[in-house]
Amino acid sequence: MKESAETGWWSLIQDPLAQKAIHEQRERLRPRLMEARWKEERMAVELVRDLRVQTLRNDGPVVTLGEAGELDAEQKIRLHTALKTFMPWKKGPFSICGYNIDAEWRSDWKWDRFWPYVRSLEGEVVADIGCNNGYYMYRMLAAGARQVVGFEPMARHALTFEMLQNLRPTPGLDFEMLGVENIDLFAGVFDTIFCLGILYHHTDPVSLLRKMARALRYRGRLFIDCQGIPGDESVALTPAGRYAGAGGVWFLPTRSCLENWIRRAGYTRITWIHAETLSTAEQRATEWAPVKSLPEFLDPNDKTRTIEGYPAPERFYLMVQL
Repeated sequence: MKESAETGWWSLIQDPLAQKAIHEQRERLRPRLMEARWKEERMAVELVRDLRVQTLRNDGPVVTLGEAGELDAEQKIRLHTALKTFMPWKKGPFSICGYNIDAEWRSDWKWDRFWPYVRSLEGEVVADIGCNNGYYMYRMLAAGARQVVGFEPMARHALTFEMLQNLRPTPGLDFEMLGVENIDLFAGVFDTIFCLGILYHHTDPVSLLRKMARALRYRGRLFIDCQGIPGDESVALTPAGRYAGAGGVWFLPTRSCLENWIRRAGYTRITWIHAETLSTAEQRATEWAPVKSLPEFLDPNDKTRTIEGYPAPERFYLMVQL
């Protein structure tokens, strides 16, 4: 990544120590891209590096990069091979040169829930924490953001984004192989932060909320999507192992517990947007994500429980401010 004012946000970081720390984190994480397990993904990026398209439509549910007629037959075969390499596609939907990618998650449904509260990102510098392949980054740019910085330490997602950006270079989108734990290095940089599906994967969610508060500008907004459990008490479930088939799940709060986390992290304004049991229509296996998904990880005899016997997941959406 270019480290100059051209990135749209680098010049906003005035603290030399923060700049140094960001450089150090980049150097620490960059070798992940060259790990042997990502050899096929690196080859896929190179396979289509020479391809370029003109079309970009990112103001609707389907993020479209290129039309079918923009590539010849041989180029489309190469592109199809590259796209298949990055299966399963977790976030979407995308349409890429005529290939309609129905991802495991209906990410457009999540965006539609937030949109009446987002309304506009005109001229803003925005962070997308846990940005995956960049689907929401494209939607944020269409909402008027001046610059969108995606935070995602997973090498596979970084390579997916590289492929998409190479196919249709899109100014205003930056991808950083940094995690949410590094967000406080960007003190006062962001007008809006999106933290979607992140908090419950970390061992100290309150600390992360505080770090995000430091990264917000005055009157900035933080949009949160957090998986949780039903219940009236202010408690969080810590699974003994996997939860709904997923590893790395540490704390699943009730609504009141999540609200207490947020208040204790220093936020004073909380707007609830959505709270509902996660639907198997929103997360499911598809042709482009041929995996076991939510339907397979719920108890077949009791859909209110996971296969491990825990309460089935709910999703909580909020907008918070300091």
